[in-house]
Amino acid sequence: MELKELRQKNPQQLTEHLGELRREQFNLRMQKGSGQLSQTHQFGRVRREIAQVKHLLGTNKQGQ
Repeated sequence: MELKELRQKNPQQLTEHLGELRREQFNLRMQKGSGQLSQTHQFGRVRREIAQVKHLLGTNKQGQ
């Protein structure tokens, strides 16, 4: 998901999306451990998106 799409979400939606990303990150780690992961570039995408969501949640708290 792009940053401008994330900016349009409210804090509750961002928190839910963060949970989904954490689950996806966990599943990727399990796939890597079992040798089933073929798309290793997904790690970077998920980590970057988690960082973006956490940043947006932090700026929302400061703005209120």
